[in-house]
Amino acid sequence: MAKYISAKQILLPAKGAGTENNIFGIRYSMNCYRGCQHGCIYCDTRSDCYRVRSFNDVEVKINAVDLLRKELAAKRTKGTVGTGSMHDPYMPLEIQEKLTRHTLEVLSDFHFPVHIMTKSNLVLRDLDVLKQLSNVYAAVTFTITTVRNDLSLLLEPNAPESSQRFQAMKALASKGILTGISMMPVLPWITDHWSHIRLLVEKATDYGASYILNAGMGMTLRQGQREFFYRKLDNKFPGMRQKYEKAYGNNYYAYVEKGEEISGRFHALCDKLGIAVKIPTYEETLPIQRTLF
Repeated sequence: MAKYISAKQILLPAKGAGTENNIFGIRYSMNCYRGCQHGCIYCDTRSDCYRVRSFNDVEVKINAVDLLRKELAAKRTKGTVGTGSMHDPYMPLEIQEKLTRHTLEVLSDFHFPVHIMTKSNLVLRDLDVLKQLSNVYAAVTFTITTVRNDLSLLLEPNAPESSQRFQAMKALASKGILTGISMMPVLPWITDHWSHIRLLVEKATDYGASYILNAGMGMTLRQGQREFFYRKLDNKFPGMRQKYEKAYGNNYYAYVEKGEEISGRFHALCDKLGIAVKIPTYEETLPIQRTLF
């Protein structure tokens, strides 16, 4: 179910902009929707701290395009606009609403760089706009937590299966669009086995990923998110909830067993395959300015 609202602001400063903590390399954050239809069982945005009133009743910001045009005109500092770090910009609603497409068109008009984060192959619909944006900077990151379609449908039931995301990434890479994957979260006892992670890295490399982003071997377990996740574990992975409760209790973060070892092997494999573990940012693509005296 969708609710239509008028937002007061569409661009917000990204947390940690310009620092190593800003894993997505963005200066501004933009969300045309609030809430999500993909139903991912581990979604951190369900946490109480984000105050999303009714996560399944997605709020559609009907004035997003006009707001964006107004706010970009007032910006003195050009920087990458990120969309999708909290609410997927290509959830099924986007097929009819086209807010993401229209905001991308505005970003193109203003020659602003963009970084899209999504779990959907619907992004291919907007390849024409992305090619225009890539003249400045355009990156598309697909969240892919597993190479297995059956497992992806358990974890992310309303999102396109993993194989469709890999195919979309390959299509973008073939057109020269910077693309890669976000390997987040890594779920203890579900997606944390080294053989699982190795296959994911290898397949990402084969399908044109230039980078793989990972903020840590584990997942958040915040208030609100934790309860929803545990209910889904009871339904989809019987007995798993008890393992989590015994190992992590009410901890803020659930680290996988032997996480440091797995992280070391992950970085070593990426280095061997020549795939970056950091996204090439817009600022890094700018030519070096030389002052003549």
